[in-house]
Amino acid sequence: MAECSGLLFVSPYAFEAMQKVDVVHLAALSDPELRLLLPCLVRMALCAPADQSQSWAQDKKLILRLLSGVEAVNSIVALLSVDFHALEQDANKEQQLRHKLGGGSGESILVSQLQHGLALEFEHSDSPRRLRLVLSELLAIMNKVSDSNGEFFFKSPELFESPVYLEEAADVLCILQAELPSLLPIVDVAEALLHMKNGAWFLCLLVANVPDSFNEVCRGLIKNGERQDEESFGGRRRTEALRHLCKMNPSQALRVRGMVVEECHLPGLGVALTLDHTKNESSEDGVSDLVCFVSGLLLGTNAKVRTWFGTFIRNGQQRKRENISSVLWQMRRQLLLELMGILPTVRSMRMTEEAEGDTGPNVSVYSGLKEEHVVKASALLRLYCALMGIAGLKPTDEEAEQLLQLMTSRPPATPAGVRFVSLSFCMLLAFSTLVSTPEQEQLMVMWLSWMIKEEAYFESTSGVSASFGEMLLLVAMYFHSNQLSAIIDLVCSTLGMKIVIKPSSLSRMKTIFTQEIFTEQVVTAHAVRVAVTSNLSANITGFLPIHCIYQLLRSRSFTKHKVSIKDWIYRQLCETTTPLHPQLLPLIDVYINSVLTPASKSNPEATNQPITEQEILNVFEGLMGGGENARLSQRYGITAQLLVLYYVLSYEEAILASSKSLAAMQRKPKSYSPALMDQIPIKYLIRQAQGLQQELGGLHSALLRLLATNYPHLCIVDDWICEEHITGTDALLRRMLLTHAAKKHSPKQLQEAFSALQGNHTQVLQILEHLTLLSTGELIPYAEALTANMNQLLFPGIPRRILQTVNRLWMALNTVMPRRLWVMTVNALQPTNKMIRQQKYTQKDLMIDPLIVLRCDQRVHRCPPLMDITLHMLNGYLLASKAFLSAHLKETADQDIRPSQNNVMGLEAPEVTREELKNALLAAQDSAAVQILLEICLPMEEEKPLDGGSGRMLKSNSGTVGSKRHLKEEEQEEDEGPREGESLLSNQREVQCLICCLLHQMFIADPNIAKLVHFQGYPCELLPLTVAGIPSMHICLDFIPELIAQPELEKQIFAIQLLSYLCIQYALPKSLSVARLAINVMGTLLTVLTAAKRYAFFVPTLPCLVPFCQAFPPLYEDIMSLLIQIGHVCASDVATETRDFDPIITRLQQLKEKPSERSRLLKEPVCKSAAGQANSADPNVQLCHCIENTFVEIINMSVSGV
Repeated sequence: MAECSGLLFVSPYAFEAMQKVDVVHLAALSDPELRLLLPCLVRMALCAPADQSQSWAQDKKLILRLLSGVEAVNSIVALLSVDFHALEQDANKEQQLRHKLGGGSGESILVSQLQHGLALEFEHSDSPRRLRLVLSELLAIMNKVSDSNGEFFFKSPELFESPVYLEEAADVLCILQAELPSLLPIVDVAEALLHMKNGAWFLCLLVANVPDSFNEVCRGLIKNGERQDEESFGGRRRTEALRHLCKMNPSQALRVRGMVVEECHLPGLGVALTLDHTKNESSEDGVSDLVCFVSGLLLGTNAKVRTWFGTFIRNGQQRKRENISSVLWQMRRQLLLELMGILPTVRSMRMTEEAEGDTGPNVSVYSGLKEEHVVKASALLRLYCALMGIAGLKPTDEEAEQLLQLMTSRPPATPAGVRFVSLSFCMLLAFSTLVSTPEQEQLMVMWLSWMIKEEAYFESTSGVSASFGEMLLLVAMYFHSNQLSAIIDLVCSTLGMKIVIKPSSLSRMKTIFTQEIFTEQVVTAHAVRVAVTSNLSANITGFLPIHCIYQLLRSRSFTKHKVSIKDWIYRQLCETTTPLHPQLLPLIDVYINSVLTPASKSNPEATNQPITEQEILNVFEGLMGGGENARLSQRYGITAQLLVLYYVLSYEEAILASSKSLAAMQRKPKSYSPALMDQIPIKYLIRQAQGLQQELGGLHSALLRLLATNYPHLCIVDDWICEEHITGTDALLRRMLLTHAAKKHSPKQLQEAFSALQGNHTQVLQILEHLTLLSTGELIPYAEALTANMNQLLFPGIPRRILQTVNRLWMALNTVMPRRLWVMTVNALQPTNKMIRQQKYTQKDLMIDPLIVLRCDQRVHRCPPLMDITLHMLNGYLLASKAFLSAHLKETADQDIRPSQNNVMGLEAPEVTREELKNALLAAQDSAAVQILLEICLPMEEEKPLDGGSGRMLKSNSGTVGSKRHLKEEEQEEDEGPREGESLLSNQREVQCLICCLLHQMFIADPNIAKLVHFQGYPCELLPLTVAGIPSMHICLDFIPELIAQPELEKQIFAIQLLSYLCIQYALPKSLSVARLAINVMGTLLTVLTAAKRYAFFVPTLPCLVPFCQAFPPLYEDIMSLLIQIGHVCASDVATETRDFDPIITRLQQLKEKPSERSRLLKEPVCKSAAGQANSADPNVQLCHCIENTFVEIINMSVSGV
């Protein structure tokens, strides 16, 4: 607003005095300055104040004294004497009239019969008419603004542009707004003033006379402003007016700038206010407010603000009118001045000599940046990156030259200096167009060479682990492998902004790096000499040596140039801590790949060396001792141990996975020995990792995956459940009860207490109870003494509490050292027969033959707590054996390759054969274990009842198979109570329950085991136990038809007996169909079997028909017909003999046809006519009696059911 240049504006001093009503400061104002504030001061002196204090009374007297000498006060007093109520009514009427006339300039109610122009009329009018003239003109402009729909217009009323009447018109304007605030809202008035000449001056006077409205007016003007103020005349006028307001009240300038950003309007105003504020800053060394403001807009998280300001920059460059008055030009000039202000201007003679005369006369070599300028230089570089990369700023030649000089300057060796060099390097990569001449390119090469030479000094002096040397190496490796996208990601990450970089713009830099500065051999040799990062963790950000080594391993540079990297990787793994750095696991994976896979087929020996076994053991040194002393003696932390464990497990898995390809290449990498794996406390480390999952990232899950694949016996579900119990809240409460006396018990004392166990149970129990309060890690030293004395627990008279406590301690130890514990336990529980020399088994022995676990002392079979331990070990070793054989198959894959060299067509045959042999061996192993466990369930000689029966333990819990007489006998026994020495809660029954639980798990895990075991068969006395005790026995219904179809008579009998118990336990539609099939098979076999075989088949299977009828009554008719048919066949076989079988057949027919006679027949003797033949040796006679007994039992069952 150049029209306001000759006018006097309200000074900041005067505005502050008005804002604070500081009468003393107001009195110090000059007459011209005081004249601008008269409307407010006169109203203040004449109106009744709300403040009735004595101090304000004194101030008011001073104001009156101040006004008494000013002549213009009289005219303002006259203005205040007008009837404003009538004036407001006339104004409202005129507004209504204008709305009716559609906004046209018709007859005015406020002003009528104008004889002269508006200015001359104003001069000749009295105070009321002056008010009406100004009000009418102001309302006309306000109405036009509201009807313009945002389109800017400029109106130049004669009254407001004449310099003679400006002050008087301003007085009238201020009085009108103060007295008619509802008619003239100050924000609407301010908006209208922008559309007239001298509007900024009127606006400042209006706000100065109402100082409390400053923020309201500014926010209203900004909210109604344009998104891009430099694009329009109205936007520039609005910006200029707001700038004048902020000059009047500079303390609120930054707040107004915040409103600009909040509304995303008037970006030029925000920059202009920042420029005004920057000129008043006293600090020159710090980062200026302009740099901070523009950087915040472009690098902030608000995408809307970033786009808005970026548009301002782009539009500003497109305009042809780029002169000094442009805000964008002023901003660029100020930034360039700041940049030049921190550039060193003194030529360094030492650096000139270093150039060795290569630099031309036009190349400037600057000395180092001052330390106090480094942070500001970094901020300027990031700002220019944002301006060019995000906002699209195109630097001028002068800007490009000065930027290049700043980027190639040499900062001091401080953390800020390292950051500055990294930013400069990335900016060179991102904006290679800054280097346009050969002299500038030579300057850049010199600076890069200086970076390489000074990198070690910077890192040692600054104390920063992530130095720019690693970034140089990484970029060089990316250039060699042509990974330009990775370089772009690296640049964006370092600069902290996402900018668009074309890969083609990096071609010249690639040539410089790969041919002049960093050849691949130089990169590889230099990388090995880089020191490892101490205490590497995710907290150390930036680009580290590990990033460089990772890329070199991926590109196989180490093997290509025969550089050993094993020691560096081992040292770095040992120098780690939590939280885990995300690059460590990929580094291990790519290192393992470089060890196993050659870089090229032409050179199969070009591989890296694996970490030695001794180095691996050094990491775990002191860990297996257990207790607190072990933790103190450990040299390496848990992070290093877990990483080395991950390396070992991944290495072994990779060898197995690539065994075929390695065998084809006739390479056999060295695998780690089983002895090494046995010395690594895998389960203990996994438990430690479980508590550090948040800090270890994905390491814990990766270890679990490797464990489940290669060590399934360490991933048993029961162990995890038990571990939750051991490490849960109960364990924490027990730890709170831990007394100092419990820690005094040593393993030696435990051994001595076990030695005296036969005579003193109390001491052992006391020590064991105290040990239960210790943590699992503290229990490790007691493991050997505990397992070595387990055989003493087998003697009679040992309290059950001691056995259960030993079981608890063993399960606790099983969570930290399962493999070593299992070996010690198996060796301790061997039979104590002096005739047999005891053998010390190893881990490998037990994995090859898991059944060794069951070759323990026979007394273990009737000691439930120790049997629980034995079954746990058996389950683990069965799983371990599967993994061992699978690994062995892969390790010996070369045996599949050799035969196929002579026979191309038979390539897959050996592999299939060996796989089948392995599966057959595992099936035989599992089935043998099941058969042995079932045999253990049978009662021993001393457990059998005197009558030779099978004992109560094997009786079915699901129903009755015997006769009613047997039922009555059982009920009588139950009424009388258990016999002497017999109890349902016996050791035998507890062991049977434990075995049934394990068999259930095995059958669910692999149903083929259940099928194999039942095809092999087992004693029928065990069928009540297995069907009732193993919930998964229902799967037998799937293969019973196949078992019945076997040609062996024993398997057919076993299938029907098994089916009879299953029908009672699982009365399902499927059971009904299988039972009907069994009845049909029995009827078929009746017609084909010889007399001897008929007797051998039907005597054990006829009682099975009773459960069929009990479970499925619809089968009654079929069973009755089968029984009569069997009786007819037996009678026909002996038809030539003198015996009379007709009474028996007649009796069977009566039982079938006349059910009403059943009660009478039941009271009669079973077979009166054949009473004398009961002891006959004829099989047919015995079979007939068996048929009748079956018939009677079915009737008894049906009658008792009714």
